[in-house]
This record gives sequence, C-alpha cells and structure tokens, in this order.
Amino acid sequence: MTKRSAHRSTGAGAPVLDTRALNRATLDRQLLLRRSRRSVQDAVHHLLGLQAQNVKPPYHALAARLDGFAPERLSVLMAGRDVARIVTLRSTIHTHTAHDCLTLRPFVQPARDRELGAFRRGLNGVDPDRLAAVARELVETEPRTMAQLRRALGARWPDADPRALAVAARCTLPLVQVTPRGLWGESGQVALTTAEHWLGRPAGPAPAPEAVVLRYLAAFGPASVKDMQTWAGLTRLRDAFERLRPRLVAFRDTGGTELFDLPDAPRPDPDTPAPPRFLPEFDNLLLSHADRTRVVPPAHRGRNWQGNQAHRALLVDGFLAGLWKQAPDALVIEPFGKLTGAQREEVAEEGLRMLHVMHPGTAFDVRFGDVTGR
Repeated sequence: MTKRSAHRSTGAGAPVLDTRALNRATLDRQLLLRRSRRSVQDAVHHLLGLQAQNVKPPYHALAARLDGFAPERLSVLMAGRDVARIVTLRSTIHTHTAHDCLTLRPFVQPARDRELGAFRRGLNGVDPDRLAAVARELVETEPRTMAQLRRALGARWPDADPRALAVAARCTLPLVQVTPRGLWGESGQVALTTAEHWLGRPAGPAPAPEAVVLRYLAAFGPASVKDMQTWAGLTRLRDAFERLRPRLVAFRDTGGTELFDLPDAPRPDPDTPAPPRFLPEFDNLLLSHADRTRVVPPAHRGRNWQGNQAHRALLVDGFLAGLWKQAPDALVIEPFGKLTGAQREEVAEEGLRMLHVMHPGTAFDVRFGDVTGR
C-alpha cells in the first residue's frame, strides 16, 4: 500500500498538516509512538516536566513512554534531589529536573503574578518584599505545610488575610514539595521549602523565550503560538516566534492556523502505526495545545473529565479512545466506542504490560466495563 504524504501543499501558502499528521508528529515527540531508551532524567528534561497534581501521574506517564522503566528510577532521582515537584506551567504542579525547577519557574513568573492578583485585597498594608523575606526564612528554617505557613505569616500580619499571605508566599517564591511527598510507595503531606534551599544552588535567570520555544517545539510541535501559550500559561509569546522564524519551518493546520516547527524534527507518515497507551490523568499530551483535536477527537471532548475530576486516558490509534482505572485486582477499561477484536487484544496486552511495570509480581485481570459510574 502506498503511504500518503504527511502534508499537502496549498500552492502559494505553507504546507498543510492534517490531524493525523499532527497526531503522529506529536506522539513521536512525546515518546508515545515507540518507547524510548532515554534515561528517566533525560526524558523528564526533554518533556519539560510531567504533570504532578497527584503523586502517581508522573510514574504512569514515564511507564507509557520509556522502555525498561521502573517506578523506583524516578523515586531515586526525587530522593536524590535531581528532580523535584514545583508549581510551574499553567500554575500547576509539575515534576521537573533540578535545572528546570531553577529556570522554568522564573520563566513562568508572570502567570504567578496574575494568580496573586486575585488575593491582593487581603494583603493591604503588607510589603511584598518583606513578606517574601519572612516566608523564605520560615520555609528554609524548616519545611512548612500551607497551614503552618498561614499561621506563621498570620501572626506577623494579623490584619491581613492568612490565606492571601500564604498564597503570596507561594506565588512569589519558588517553593518545592520536599520528600517523602512524591516518592513511589511512600506517603507524606505537602511540605514546602525554596527550590534554592532544597537543591543547594541559586535559581538561574529565566531563559530567553526563544530557548523555551525551541524546547517546546521539540516536545510538542508542530504548534502554534497559541498552543505554546496554553502550555505555559503565558501570553505575548508571538514576538519570540517571529524572532525565530528564519530558523523554523511553517505549516498550517486544516483550519488555516499557522504552525511552527524545528526543521529537522520528526514528522512521521500519518499512517505510521500508533500502539495503545495508558496515560495518567492530567498528562501533558492532553493539556499542552490550544487546539487539542490532534489527540482528542471532537466527539470525545471533555469525556475524560467529570466536574473537576480527571480520569486516566486510553489512546487507541494515537487518539483518546477511552478511560481506565486500576481496581485492587483488575484493570478496568471503558472504551468510548466499539473496538475491533484485534484492538481489544492489543489494549489488554498493553494494559497488562503497564501493570507489570508498575506492580511487578502482582496478578491482575483485565475487564472492559464502566470507569466513571456516569
């Protein structure tokens, strides 16, 4: 069978990448078209961090992407402070390399400033620089929970709103979650200290926007300016793309939106097979583009969410095709539509492989059924 082109030309305009072409390119950058032999630390760096609003998602994200992964490999890096959990992209918690904790956090500071704006009314009479200095001293003397931080700061500024004081500290300072929080198989409440104190080195200056654009395209491209702004939670990145334009290639999607990419980045044939993958809730594959149709078919938009709860996502043929959950003795899979016999077999096989990686030596059944209870 003759494979079709990854893109088609519109004559005078830029070549057009259809949805499958964008899907396969993004899966390749995300290490989901085939599992990678990269080290865990290299993968976390390449992916610009892993969504970590809960403890387990970074582990499941890597299990889907890396050949030979074991949860202990990420846990050891976290215990050794080579990676850490910190609020960065879209003002949500991510697991980043130590280097990215100290550099990407300053890069997204404008988003934290906007978040703080909603609490300024509770900070009347509070000097921001003094607040940051006091909060830094508190958390570097001893890691603090947010409740402890509220109480300690509230004692210093009794006329201010304690919650606003703690949020201001969290927005102003690069606060990381200290271990044992985030370690595989261990439990621990969220306690915070500064990234500089935890990692033993000063924060670097924010990287130039152009440098982050290049990294974003390497992990999520081809992409539009708006896509990257969605990923970062920032605005006004158009100028950085324009400065890079001579070094990039341009495409358009089927709706006419301009997309940028690295010239030598992989853009596989749209008919390249994409094996099933089990992704965690909040996986960045599903959250890092303004237009998510490259992974989420319009008919399934919002189906992996229920209120403010996100469900774990199943990819079939590269697209969101169902949900899954882990029961005590079984993997429960809820496809959105009818799977062929071959697809069901491939999905079950990949599910068992994932469970063996995450829980070696434990026996599980695979069941196709209801996940959400809706």
